[in-house]
Amino acid sequence: MAGAREEEFSRYVKEARPGLRRTAFLLSSDWFEADDLVQRALIAIHGRWESLEHRDRITGYARTIIIRMIISDRRSHRWSREALAEALPEPEPAGDPYALLGDRLVLMRALAALGPRQRAVVVLRYWEDRSVEETALAMGSGGSTVRSQTARALSTLRSVLRGE
Repeated sequence: MAGAREEEFSRYVKEARPGLRRTAFLLSSDWFEADDLVQRALIAIHGRWESLEHRDRITGYARTIIIRMIISDRRSHRWSREALAEALPEPEPAGDPYALLGDRLVLMRALAALGPRQRAVVVLRYWEDRSVEETALAMGSGGSTVRSQTARALSTLRSVLRGE
């Protein structure tokens, strides 16, 4: 990669990594796995950097890579979840650091109850405020699939949050 393109990629990584990491965490519920997913996505993008024409769409492409990787990883028979240690929480904004902690923990447990596709739909639609069409494009599925996955995910979340 030429020097100017390498610098352009480095700037992109510095700008996009925090948002991609948050999205990956919401999908995986694990900061370490989120870091791995983001790293794998950035490696894939780096390999195609010179051929990517629409620079304004690269973050959406990275998000799509992350979603597909997590779904693929969850489908894989060799994937297993090992809890080695609790991950450190993301730093809270200024103010009372414990004010929203309880709600955040409840929400993360509820998201963990969803399958990877349903979790991806909820994160994209409600956390990242994406439209049905944008979510469908990111997930490589149709709008009706996104709507049905959303309905099922919200039903599951209601049940989990009610304690059923």
